[in-house]
Amino acid sequence: MHKILSRWLFFLTFVVLLNVSCSSIKNYKYFGDLSDTAKITKIVNGLYQEPKIQIDDILYISIQTLDRASSAAINEANGQVAGGVSSSFQSANILSGNTANSYGYLVDKKGNVHIPVLGQVSLVGLTTTEAREKVEQQAVLFYKSPSVVLRFANFKITVLGEVQRPGSYVMPNEKVTLLDAIGYAGDLTIYGKRNNVLLIRRASDGSVNAIRFDLNNSEVFRSPYFYLQQNDEIYVEPLKAKVASSDASQTRNISIFTAVLSLVIILVTRIN
Repeated sequence: MHKILSRWLFFLTFVVLLNVSCSSIKNYKYFGDLSDTAKITKIVNGLYQEPKIQIDDILYISIQTLDRASSAAINEANGQVAGGVSSSFQSANILSGNTANSYGYLVDKKGNVHIPVLGQVSLVGLTTTEAREKVEQQAVLFYKSPSVVLRFANFKITVLGEVQRPGSYVMPNEKVTLLDAIGYAGDLTIYGKRNNVLLIRRASDGSVNAIRFDLNNSEVFRSPYFYLQQNDEIYVEPLKAKVASSDASQTRNISIFTAVLSLVIILVTRIN
């Protein structure tokens, strides 16, 4: 009888521990629906759409000509950006979550940018590619064979909640994914709810769109919101039960379960 009860004790303890470990893996594993084998799984990404320039965006605009002095007034208005901020400086801002001061041309409330020499140019609603072409068309009227560089100077993404480094991040380019943003924020903590990540996107008309993502499922790659836009906000909800307290509770229950079975074994053995 003693041997039989001991075997049952071992078996039940093993089952409990197995369930605990399996549930933990399920809760914290990204894209759990993908195969664990070496077989390649092809995933169709959501369609990338270039972000549109919005009111209050800040743009870096530079015009290069054979005579640098002639376009100096335009380029100097970019402040530190035009002065040649190094990529290492930009990377430091990204990794620290420091948005710092963005230098460049502000898109005013009417959607216009005021550029020295060129005058007022309406850029709201255009992609940076379209805006560059429009500025270049204007620059041709004043310069010979101008080359225009135009990009976002404040493509900001905010990541809040259960991540390692919550904050606002200025992206080095405008093709940014949900995973990129989470990566810049140092990944989710063990307390982050991976199956209910919230994206908040504010439209130009003042409305707010809220989109939920399940990072446990690879369907996230197919979402039309997988690629982010400037000023998007990501919120990672905490788990209802903190992992530490959950683990402590599970450990306590196992200890009680083991103690009860041990007591039963001792009583049965003594009776026999």
